[in-house]
Amino acid sequence: MPLIDSEALTDFAQALLSAAGMETDKAEATARVLVEGDMIGHETHGVGLLPWYLDALADGSLRKAGDYEVVSDRGASFVWDGHLLPGAWLLTRALEQAAERVSQYGVVTAAIRNTHHTCALSAYMRELTDRGLIVQISCSNPAASRVAPYGGTKPLLTPNPIAAAFPTSGDPVLIDVSTSITTTTMTQTLAKAGQKFPEAWALTAAGEPTDDPREVTEHGGSLLPLGGALKGHKGYGLGLMVELLGQGLSGKGRANTAPGPLAQSAFIQVIDPEAFAGIDAFREQSDWLADACRSNPPGPATRGAVRVPGDSAARHRRAALAEGVPVDDALWPRIADRALALGVPLPTVRG
Repeated sequence: MPLIDSEALTDFAQALLSAAGMETDKAEATARVLVEGDMIGHETHGVGLLPWYLDALADGSLRKAGDYEVVSDRGASFVWDGHLLPGAWLLTRALEQAAERVSQYGVVTAAIRNTHHTCALSAYMRELTDRGLIVQISCSNPAASRVAPYGGTKPLLTPNPIAAAFPTSGDPVLIDVSTSITTTTMTQTLAKAGQKFPEAWALTAAGEPTDDPREVTEHGGSLLPLGGALKGHKGYGLGLMVELLGQGLSGKGRANTAPGPLAQSAFIQVIDPEAFAGIDAFREQSDWLADACRSNPPGPATRGAVRVPGDSAARHRRAALAEGVPVDDALWPRIADRALALGVPLPTVRG
């Protein structure tokens, strides 16, 4: 698997996007978030998405240039229409604005409608937790349907990821989960490879549990909500929460969005612990809880010690910074071909 210096890979990804016509600030933000996704182990939402992004730039479904529209702004809350600009740029800008205001308001909440793909939500978190802030992000795609409501058979919702990050004295607690058992990207990847889900993670169009991802991608089936066939009401409820926060607060959702390739709605919230009991008091609690989880006696099926969400991401990130960012063997030739076509030099590969 190729290993590439993180800065070199970021510069390369930015150059590719710029060569395809994306404005410089948007290309920079998108490249940084994609590479961060790879660095923390979210390979399905890393630079492997570049060929798709380049195709979207070419067909116009991802806008190359322009600005968001401010729909509402009350200081502690704001709403933007992203006009299908790059999701990484929109979320980065929104988080920057929220972080600038949070010392004044304590909590800043935002909703963005009509954003293109938002990448791995956990890839935005580290910069804010390093500043002692708490951050939450969730998103959905009202233009698409992948998950049936619990007890139903017709796809309606999307996997609707939720991410939250909390500062500690060390690595942040970093939670990033979908409200469905698996993601659309993973389903498409397995279907294309002719592989099965590890378990029955989906329903056929008739509502029967299945481990075949092609039942979803080719035959009208749906992904099961988190909790599966027996406890899927839990993921279903969380999925509704994500849709109503992002779509309801932004004013653009399933009630007024036509089916299409991508028009995501996002919900963002930044919290400053200093507006509450203070960052030191917060870290006292977060440190204690994280340490208590890690020192909990592991069960027989646990490999090594109990982990806290974010431990694996931090380990991957440190390795990527020291050794280079791994890029999938099958993906790298496709990316290299696009670079050749656009006249962008390839970065040096370490291994």
